[in-house]
Amino acid sequence: MAQTVLISGASSGIGRATALRFAREGWDVGLLARREALLQELLAELPAGNHFLCAGDYQDAATSQQLENAIQAHWGKLDALVNCAGVFTPVNPLEAPLEEWRRSFDMMVNGAMRLSSLAARFMNNGGRIIHVTSIHGERAERGASAYSMAKAAINQLCRALALELADRGILVNAIAPGFVDTPMSVVDGVNELQSEWFRKNYVEGHHLPLRRAAKPEEIAGVAFFLAGPDASYITGQVITVDGGLTITF
Repeated sequence: MAQTVLISGASSGIGRATALRFAREGWDVGLLARREALLQELLAELPAGNHFLCAGDYQDAATSQQLENAIQAHWGKLDALVNCAGVFTPVNPLEAPLEEWRRSFDMMVNGAMRLSSLAARFMNNGGRIIHVTSIHGERAERGASAYSMAKAAINQLCRALALELADRGILVNAIAPGFVDTPMSVVDGVNELQSEWFRKNYVEGHHLPLRRAAKPEEIAGVAFFLAGPDASYITGQVITVDGGLTITF
């Protein structure tokens, strides 16, 4: 029986690249995202397999039930979860209403909790839970407080779950990317990776040693490694994949 992986945020960016990587390696893939049309397009691109899609919001109880039903019907077990879903909403923490500040925080943290709980129920005597977070989990940026705190919380969730699930052989880790060339790089119609600010600071400047953003496939490769046999002694870790961004100042 093929190995099975559930991937959230699968409709674009890192999630899409991750789904393609696992499917090409022979895994059966479950696709989760809100945009069903994009999931259908991705599903049609995957190599033949016992794949499925679920369109919904990963923080909602109804979506969790849909996923549980789909996993049970298609596979009856789960070998890996790769949670790539995320949302960035700029917010001023001192001026925005608490409800606005909490919106993206709650979505990401609650979503990570729901998916982790769901995945663990289908993992017996081993399994991998992988959350894609961000270097924002350990760094600060104006307007990014809710996003940064959510990513930090998920990093800590991975550490906590690594302890809670160790006796069941389930390994839990996070991947913290830096700049990645995905649709999230476009804010208000402007791609920050093509901006003068990015060119001066990160391509011509000294802040980013590799002088470019990552490709989604490069993050997907790390996720595939963490789901595989060579990562059998790695748990509770945050793997930074940022082209050297956080090693300098």
